[in-house]
Amino acid sequence: MTQNSNLPAAIIFDMDGVLVDSSPFHLRKWADFMRRHGIPVDEEALPGIVLGPANDKIFRRFLGDHLTRAQVSELGEELDAIFREEIGPNPPALPGVRRLIEEIHSQGIVMAVASAAIASNVKFLIDALGLRGYFRQTLAVDSTTHPKPHPEIYLKTAKMLGVDPANCLVFEDSFVGIEAAKRAGMKCIAITSTFPEEDLRRETHADLIVSSFETVTLQTVRQLFNGTGPTPL
Repeated sequence: MTQNSNLPAAIIFDMDGVLVDSSPFHLRKWADFMRRHGIPVDEEALPGIVLGPANDKIFRRFLGDHLTRAQVSELGEELDAIFREEIGPNPPALPGVRRLIEEIHSQGIVMAVASAAIASNVKFLIDALGLRGYFRQTLAVDSTTHPKPHPEIYLKTAKMLGVDPANCLVFEDSFVGIEAAKRAGMKCIAITSTFPEEDLRRETHADLIVSSFETVTLQTVRQLFNGTGPTPL
């Protein structure tokens, strides 16, 4: 735990669209999945439909509320297999994220991943990125009852880390993820990797919106926690 009172006790990263530039691959997997199941694909509307919500909600939206838990699980396995095929063995990390993680690690701040993805995909991507050793905890949707925007995943992560939610910072990219972090009582920096800045500003209560991790340093984080109020980068 950091000794600097102007830094958070813990920093939690969402995975897709935050650690890894996976949004294009998620869009491709959903488009492929929908075509396989005879569902019309609206490429323009797709990001707003599939980036953020839990898979079971999307399955039921297009395939019907009658789906059983077993059917949802089977569909999820099919979808995740398509995703791993699409993204391949060398997923692209967001520019600047590795440098920031190393900087955070050097200050002794504990880090975790809290993702709406299933555990097998979280493990696959973190291992492929070579970042596993930096994270004390990784929490996936499999370990929760309520999906984002419910704050459960962030509150549970803080408890696992042994830190006060109010002393945590979250990096997020989606509307539901940002809402989950704020409902957990945490500060949140939103990355415009998935949605435009104007949409994030209009639809969320992120404490700061940035265009890239390349503009974020520990000084940015200090300003957020010492009340000086960093300006959007």
